[in-house]
Amino acid sequence: MNNFSYTQASTAKEATSLRKDKPDAAYIAGGTTLLDLMKAHLEEHSQLVDINMLPFKGIEQTKDGLRIGAMERMSDVGENALVLQHYPAVSESLLLAASPQLRNMASIGGNILQRTRCGYFRDAAFPCNKRVPGSGCPALDGDNHNLAILGTSDACIATAYPGDLSVALAAFDAVLTLENQKGKQRTVPVTEFYLLPGKTPQRETVLEPGELIVAVTIPTATHTRRSTYLKVRERASYAYALTSAAVGLDVQGGTIRSARVALGGVGTKPWRSPEAEKVLTGAPATEATFRAAAAAALRGAQPRKENAFKVELAQNTLVQALMKVAG
Repeated sequence: MNNFSYTQASTAKEATSLRKDKPDAAYIAGGTTLLDLMKAHLEEHSQLVDINMLPFKGIEQTKDGLRIGAMERMSDVGENALVLQHYPAVSESLLLAASPQLRNMASIGGNILQRTRCGYFRDAAFPCNKRVPGSGCPALDGDNHNLAILGTSDACIATAYPGDLSVALAAFDAVLTLENQKGKQRTVPVTEFYLLPGKTPQRETVLEPGELIVAVTIPTATHTRRSTYLKVRERASYAYALTSAAVGLDVQGGTIRSARVALGGVGTKPWRSPEAEKVLTGAPATEATFRAAAAAALRGAQPRKENAFKVELAQNTLVQALMKVAG
């Protein structure tokens, strides 16, 4: 690992000022992802700015919904009574992730910003358009069994966000609050926060240099209370999703009044599916409806040689999640 300096910031203004003075500096909270990237020489920073003292904490119900501070730890949010009762899919997405040790360390903001687990990105011996724009994407014709089938481009097919939480956040219209170096805040829906790779896969989010994630707010609705997160992986624990589904339903008299659907493990970003939601809304809560919705969700898939199995697997994952929620 290259040498770097370390500073602990006590205020957001101090943290962003440090980043402004050193553009290649990075914020560190739990550090569970950043330090791995630095050790592998995938990211190099002259300074780390510790933001654990910043007041971006709290889990509270507001008029806009549930507000979660970006510095809260994954385990604390996943086990919180408000989250368990009113946002079960969010709780499940957190408690099915990583290991207890990592969940105790990792912050909500850091989880949202974690980077792809594509093997070619993680190995500096290979070219990768995310690391070195224009160098190529060996995953297109190489080992791509765990990579994306939705939202891909000729430049990148990585599941840029490999985690679980943002899949649930995307399903339930969550909004991020960001703060820049001038202390000005803005809000961005999670569905717009992540960028498709297109021709610039090195840019993964709309976060500007020096901006901090302050909080995430999840609106409260019937479909957030009647929700689940289903994760399919190659082993029972400490593994990233091959496919996953975050779903919520508002069912009255056997008819679906509203639906929320997002998929993980299959998109180049957390994949909200308005196509599936359109099929579900106003339809009977039956397996036939759920299978039609799953087919609609994967209609635009563009699988490669080794990940074509994900089309059927993602459809079945979504159907099982919907059946669980519908009871």
